[in-house]
This record gives sequence, structure tokens and C-alpha cells, in this order.
Amino acid sequence: MGTEIVVVGAGVIGSSIALELARRGHRVTVLDRAAGPGQGSTSASSAVVRYNFSTAAGVAAAWEAHYGWLGWADHLGHDVGELARFEKSGLVMLDVEAAPRAAWLPLFDEVGVPYEEWDSASLAARIPGIDTGRYWPPKRIDDARFWDDTKAALGGVYTPDAGYVTDPALAAVNLATAAAASGAEFRFRSTVTSVSAHGGRVSEVGLEDGTRISCDVVVNAAGPWSGALNKLAGVGTDFTVQVRPMRQEVAHVLAPEGYHRDGKPGPAIADMDLGTYFRGEVGGGLLIGGTEPECDPFQWLDDPDEAVLHPTMAVFEAQVTRAARRLPELAVPNRARGVAGVYDVADDWTPIYDRTELPGFYVAIGTSGNQFKNAPVVGHFLTTLIENVENGADHDVNPVQFLAPHTGAKIDLGVFSRKRSPNTGSSGTVMG
Repeated sequence: MGTEIVVVGAGVIGSSIALELARRGHRVTVLDRAAGPGQGSTSASSAVVRYNFSTAAGVAAAWEAHYGWLGWADHLGHDVGELARFEKSGLVMLDVEAAPRAAWLPLFDEVGVPYEEWDSASLAARIPGIDTGRYWPPKRIDDARFWDDTKAALGGVYTPDAGYVTDPALAAVNLATAAAASGAEFRFRSTVTSVSAHGGRVSEVGLEDGTRISCDVVVNAAGPWSGALNKLAGVGTDFTVQVRPMRQEVAHVLAPEGYHRDGKPGPAIADMDLGTYFRGEVGGGLLIGGTEPECDPFQWLDDPDEAVLHPTMAVFEAQVTRAARRLPELAVPNRARGVAGVYDVADDWTPIYDRTELPGFYVAIGTSGNQFKNAPVVGHFLTTLIENVENGADHDVNPVQFLAPHTGAKIDLGVFSRKRSPNTGSSGTVMG
């Protein structure tokens, strides 16, 4: 048998890691403080599958992962019951000064992501009723300038293969069920209170109920609690990029008439120009989130357990009003409806998939609200990384390379290093 590994966190990322490690013959125990898989950040995800990232590795990872969503049953490899479904709606990334298309379209060309470039006339024709005005920078809705007319118009880049996963929590359940079928053990309502080392490497995890679990490897996939777990393990002194919990909300409303056509959801819209994004749902709904515009206060948390997990009228009204500026026929309800959750945000909104200064302790953290889409490939990343490092590779000096099975891309895992130079090309938002 392989290495004794503890994965902390049974969200979509931790469950994916557990599945791939178990497939490789490792003895895997997954610990989660919740009552079941996918009940933390995963359950509040908008589950958008897109390919717009600021690094070639980020684009290549997302493009590789989409093949996992397309062939979800095959990816899981086991009969897991009801399946989460990938809905290919397409996505339009509207032009914005902070992330001009010239900066990231070469990455699409390099990776092979299909796209269409739309000018404002094409945008108006393809999405009836859309306002193609350019309003940058985003403004608060109580700022009189928010309603100013504009004489400038914008276009966007359409990726027809983008979309969303219909039930993000179910996707995590699917992965956990497949991991269990592959031999992984899941322990829920299990809160980690200590991480011990012996002989210079991780050796044991302690739980709140007094249970102690011996192990050779620990993987921190604890989402918003990942920073606290790093402190328990005494790691992070050599990190150049830190992580921090941030509360977020996603609004749920009815889409305006005409947005959904032929019974199918309209394309998702990434609208950093106004500071919002939205995607449709089967049945006529619309999910609306924010892109952290500078004019809005960030809801940083010292402790994710302090988060109030229900929507607030102030955030709901701001997000829906911004979306209604782009879709003028969208109604703004007078009662907040949606979900609230907590992101595990890295300083540069780019994830950290790496080893740490404590041998045997690995991290899959800082997922920043944009890594749900990469769940099918992150398990492969960590499994490849762990097996190489445990067999003597010096990932800090010669970064491990991952060969993507579907696309054939060679993905440099050093891009996700804890010791990287912060990604200055990042949008500085959930868009990554």
C-alpha cells in the first residue's frame, strides 16, 4: 500500500484530491468539520466554468478541467448515483481597462481555447436587450455618477465552451462518493485541533474529540480555515503570498424576459466594467455576484466562523442594480434572496498548490472563489506534486511539471508556488 495521507477538507477541492490519491493506492483519510461533503464554501459557489485567467498555467488548467466536467461520469469512474451536470451556456467577458483582451487572448491561442471577438454591435445582436455602454470604473449605486450616460461602447470575448455546474454541492458529493469507492475514508464532524511533527516531518493530526491519527502526509484543503490550519502546523514563514477569509454573497433573481431562449440559459456575463458577473439557470433564474470593485468595502474576516451566512439587502441591491444597468429589463426585487459564503482569498487571487517548509505538509489553498471550475484537475495536481516530492524532487528549485491527459499541455506547477512572486497580472478580483 501507498502513503498514509490525511486530507483536511471535504469540499470540491479536498474531495477531488482524495479521489486521485486513493486511485493511486494511497491510504487516505478525509476530515471535515461539517456533516457531509461540500457543505462549506463549495455550497455557496456560483460554479461558473470559464477559461479567462491571467497566466498560461491558469488557462491550461481550466481548459483541461472542462474535459472532466464534460465527461463527469467517466471522470468519477464509479456509479455515484445522481450526478451534477455541466450546462454549456457560453460566457462573454466584457471589455474592461483592468483586464484588456490583448493581455489574455494570446493565452487562449497558446492553450487552444476557442473564442469569438465581439464588437459592441455583435454584443447587442447576440444578447438582445443588453446595454453596451462602457461605465468604467465601477461606482457605488448611491453615487450620482452611477447613472451617468456614456457615449462609449464596449464589446467582449465569447467562449462557447464555458458554462456552469448545476449543483456545486452535489459535485463535491459525487467526488467524495467516488473517492470512498476507491478506498478513501471520510470522517465528518471532525475538527482538527493539532498537527504534530516527528523527526523533522509531519506525523500526526489531533481532533477535537481527542482522536489522534498517525500519517505520513497532510494536505490542507480546508478552504477559509486553511490559514488557521497552517498556524497549527507551524508553516507559512516562507510564504510570499498569504491567504485570508472573505465573506461573499450571490444574489438569486428572475432573469429578464428574452435572456433565456429556447428553454436554455443565456450566456454568462463577466462584467468587471460595472463590477458584477451573472449567469443563468435552467428554469429562468439568474445568479449575480460581485467582482470586488474598489468602491465597495471588502468583507475580510479574522474567523470564518463569524460569517453571517444569509444575504443582506445592501449587497443584494448593489449587485442586482449593477446587473440591471447592463440588462435594463432586469427587475430589482425589494427583498434579498441568495446565498452567502466565505472565500479563501490569496493576496493575488491565484491559488497556492504546493509543499511547505514542514516536510509532508502540503497545501491546496487560496482558491479565491475561482477554483471550483478546476476541481477535476486539482486532484491530479496535488497527487503529482506529492508523489514527486515524496520521492525526492526539489519542487522549490525545479518545479514539478504536470502533463494534462486530455489536452497534452505541460502545466508548470511552480506557477502556484507558495514562494512565487505575486501575480501582478491578476485582475485583483475573483476573476483571477
